[in-house]
Amino acid sequence: MSPVTQSKPLLVPKGGKKWAIAVSVLGLLLLGSTAIYILRFSPRQSSEASVEPIVTPPKVQAISALGRLEPQGEVIHVAPPPTQGGAKISQMLVKEGDKVQKGQNIAILDNFDKKKAAVTVAQQAVNVAKANLDIVQAGAKTGEIQAQQATIEQLSAELTGQTATNRATISQLEMELEGEKQEQKATIARLEAELKDAQREYKRYQILAQDGVISDSDLEKRQLALDKAKESVIEAQQRLKKTVNTLTEQIAAEKAQSNKEIQSLTQQIQVAKSTLNRIAEIRPVDVQKAQAEVDQSLAKLTEAQQDLDLVYVRSPMEGQVIKINTYPGEKADDTNGIVEIGKTQQMMVIAEVYESDINQVKIGQKALIKSENNTFAGNLKGTIHQIGLKIGKKDVLNTDPAADVDVRVVEVKILLDPASSQKVRDLTYAKVTAKILL
Repeated sequence: MSPVTQSKPLLVPKGGKKWAIAVSVLGLLLLGSTAIYILRFSPRQSSEASVEPIVTPPKVQAISALGRLEPQGEVIHVAPPPTQGGAKISQMLVKEGDKVQKGQNIAILDNFDKKKAAVTVAQQAVNVAKANLDIVQAGAKTGEIQAQQATIEQLSAELTGQTATNRATISQLEMELEGEKQEQKATIARLEAELKDAQREYKRYQILAQDGVISDSDLEKRQLALDKAKESVIEAQQRLKKTVNTLTEQIAAEKAQSNKEIQSLTQQIQVAKSTLNRIAEIRPVDVQKAQAEVDQSLAKLTEAQQDLDLVYVRSPMEGQVIKINTYPGEKADDTNGIVEIGKTQQMMVIAEVYESDINQVKIGQKALIKSENNTFAGNLKGTIHQIGLKIGKKDVLNTDPAADVDVRVVEVKILLDPASSQKVRDLTYAKVTAKILL
């Protein structure tokens, strides 16, 4: 068992009784005041302690974003058309820093002479086509018409003469035939008469021979004379027939030859007349064909002139030559072109605003621009001109090695005021920091 500790009585020193009473009274007063305070203030403090205080965050006054300086409309890389087949630069007509106007020649390609010759050839083709059109519209030459008319007259006279000659020949043959007929018929008639006399004489001698007046030899003589007379008649008839046949065939052959010659000359005359009509006639189809050839040659000339025009590399806009990427003797750079041109009289900032902040950016808001690398002094002033329509990765890298390079951003274009544009017109692509005032 634990030992029991007995308390000792409090010993009050002599003469301290009054002090003890005073301390007791003071303690009672203190205890009462404490009780009153607790009863009065404890419920209120408990109620106030149960309500959490509302903390209002400070309002964002601006948004910062990295960006780069560019001319308005961005930098244009001017290159020759791909149809020029990789032509090289023959002559540069500008230098870096030059101001250029829209359509101004900035370079000439080395295929100029070839294209110029093609234009000359096309122009000559136009001249030839126009000359042919004038010839068609003018019709045949007077000398050609007269020569053709003379040919027709010559053929007509030849036809007339040939016809007359053939008719005369045929008439002569017909007359000869008729004369031969009459002559041969007269001969036949005479021979037939002689035959009759011989027949009568033979009959008379035949009677005399029967009576014994004449000898048989005399009768035989008369027989021979009769036979000879018969043969003469037969020969005359055959000769007449032969003569008639021969002359008739000659007449027929002459008529056939005459018809052939007449037909040939008649056809020649018809051809000559057709040729004359063709020479003298101006047909609308011939004029249309010649006009079509003129139009075609003009189209080729226009094409050659346009092709020649392509050897001049022209500025597509008014601006300033920022950089020359290709020099005479070099082929145009496929990526960067010949020159880079921008509207440096109006500069702008391409600011990359975080995706989380873009909802606070509005067109017309003001912005302050400063150089991150002290490229220029002071701040530039600008106004939000355009807000991009897509979200992408950052192009302008921060100098902070811990920065997130894959952060999602929206490009915002900020137009600088005239004074700021003039200040940084030669600082294209400089890195800046933009503070967009909300």
